[in-house]
Amino acid sequence: MMSLFDNEQIMKTYWKDMENTLAHKKDRETAERMIKDGELSLEKIARYVPSLSFDELKELEAEVKQLV
Repeated sequence: MMSLFDNEQIMKTYWKDMENTLAHKKDRETAERMIKDGELSLEKIARYVPSLSFDELKELEAEVKQLV
């Protein structure tokens, strides 16, 4: 019985982590599009996509600029 509970908790944790990873990926894609548009500053993008740190936004901006 204890093993079953542990496995259930492990699976719930796994799925929660997968959901968080997917949400983070979507937020990065949104921020990337906003950076490419060039209409908003990183400070404003940070307000609209609060799940990304400002440092992460700066790194993403550098990546986008390298692609151009």
